[in-house]
Amino acid sequence: MREELLQKIKQLPPLPESALRIEAVYQDPHSTFDDMVKILEKDPLLTADILKAANSPLYGFSREINSIAQAVGLFGMGTIRGFALASIVKKSFTLNLAPYGISNDQFSNLSKNQHILVTNWYLRKDPKLLGILSPAAFLVEIGKALIAQTVAANGKTELFHDTLTKLGDVEAAERELCGIETAEVSANIFEHWQFEPALIHTIRNCADPEQAPDNGLPAQILQIVRTAVTLNGSVTPESEAKAKTLVETYGLDLESFENALAKLKA
Repeated sequence: MREELLQKIKQLPPLPESALRIEAVYQDPHSTFDDMVKILEKDPLLTADILKAANSPLYGFSREINSIAQAVGLFGMGTIRGFALASIVKKSFTLNLAPYGISNDQFSNLSKNQHILVTNWYLRKDPKLLGILSPAAFLVEIGKALIAQTVAANGKTELFHDTLTKLGDVEAAERELCGIETAEVSANIFEHWQFEPALIHTIRNCADPEQAPDNGLPAQILQIVRTAVTLNGSVTPESEAKAKTLVETYGLDLESFENALAKLKA
């Protein structure tokens, strides 16, 4: 099934023009806050999606965000890029997560809560790093949509779900039945769409950050966030304990992580 999945990725249509314009502005070192705002304001539906996401009370802002300019000012260009790309990319896939035993809403909560956790953890700590972490946290799980689609097409939905239940480990079930894990599928999708290497490396290596080239910190952070937030989008005592162990193992700031986690759990 691995080769079938990789072939499906090669057949994915190009990203919409709106995503390409957003990427062009974000990657241009001479672009400004106003350039990003102008691009986003040209797409009313995307603007509405971004504002809806940005107004989640779990991001901790006390007042309502009413405009894209206000959202970019509060979150920064990198995080708003994450909101925008998540909205655009998810519309490129038909979602049916039945093989994983979760609903589309739970899948949405998985991505959303990973993003909320990483944003609350790093928004005021390292906004530049968040430019990679924001889209990575939102989009790393998109590979599950393609895996679930392929599993269903091969008539193996029940077998996949039974294997997942038996093993109790998502990646192990994916490896056993598909020969490939979510993170690698997602990384290949974004490589196909020619996203920047830093984002691709962060996603590809989040299961094993030691394999990340150069700076493995973004992959470490993404691994921690994915460990904390379980498949159905919740945080359990077990997942929290595992995530905190990773924070300490990597020598990261445990207090700021706990504060971010407390906001999510609240």
